[in-house]
Amino acid sequence: MDPLTQAALGAAAPQAVAKPGHLVTAAILGCLAGMAPDLDVLIRSPTDPLLFLEYHRQFTHSLLFIPFGGLLCGLILHRLIGRRRGLTQKQSILFCTLGYATHALLDSCTTYGTLLLWPFSDARIAWNTVSVIDPLFTLPLLMLVLIAAVRKRPGLARIALLWALIYPSIGLLQRDRAVEAGWELATTRGHVPLRLEAKPSFGNLLVWKIVYETADNYYVDAARVAIELEIYPGQKLEKLVIARDLPWLDPDSQQAKDIERFRWFSNGYIAKSLTLENGVTDIRYSMLPNSASGLWSIVLSPTANLNQHVAYQAMRDANPDQLTVFRSMLLGTYTEPSRPATDQPALPQLIPGA
Repeated sequence: MDPLTQAALGAAAPQAVAKPGHLVTAAILGCLAGMAPDLDVLIRSPTDPLLFLEYHRQFTHSLLFIPFGGLLCGLILHRLIGRRRGLTQKQSILFCTLGYATHALLDSCTTYGTLLLWPFSDARIAWNTVSVIDPLFTLPLLMLVLIAAVRKRPGLARIALLWALIYPSIGLLQRDRAVEAGWELATTRGHVPLRLEAKPSFGNLLVWKIVYETADNYYVDAARVAIELEIYPGQKLEKLVIARDLPWLDPDSQQAKDIERFRWFSNGYIAKSLTLENGVTDIRYSMLPNSASGLWSIVLSPTANLNQHVAYQAMRDANPDQLTVFRSMLLGTYTEPSRPATDQPALPQLIPGA
């Protein structure tokens, strides 16, 4: 989740149990502790660009680590802030632990994947109920926390926590509707998916990205889940087959190992990039929800030595045309573009029944 939302929810948790005179300090400590787990992004290597993917949302986001993370934040922040604001060390540790505890649970509501059960499991848990950035979720949280601090009303912080439960619950209902729509769509094409997932698109719970897997392909579509359901057909992409797509790759090379690391991070949803030569992309995320053009990829080099790592490339810039199309999906005015009059389109197009 974005840092602002993590900060707001982290502040709300200790505010909900603090005395009125401590609401401002509780908010500050909870805010800082609520963002602290993301300091794991500092774990990176100049020679291994995938190292940060392995450690982001790992041990610092584990449920088991919450008491340790809260204690560490509490000891540090008590000396810097809590003691000067009239708190005991126990109060500082309590407020920081409550703030810290919100982080991983909130991250698990998104689609990225969080290692909640580390070190007992390396499963990346993602409930797919909230977008990583969603103003409709964040702004009420932020306003309630700020007003609670100014007016010294802890009840408003409790309302903020209630909102933090209500909004993802709405997302859960919407996600299940999108998943059901995805299964129905697959059935109309004569497919029985090996697995199927639905994820909220950027900043809303209305338009969802649907990804499902068959024996040889991935299918990417979008659905507008309002009172009436609308399907926006997308693209079909062949699964990555290294022998076919990267025949020159040495299976004992570091690049081959990096593909498997990227496959784990991507929950297996990887395919040859549509835009990058010798690129492998995570198809779960894209600017447009019915597109298979990923937001991040790894790029391999045929001339790399056996110990050389892949390159990592993020493509997060949306062009005006994409924003226009996305806006039309949100408003329900989207119309499917006409198919190119060719047997081999520039991008793999999804044809009903394919």
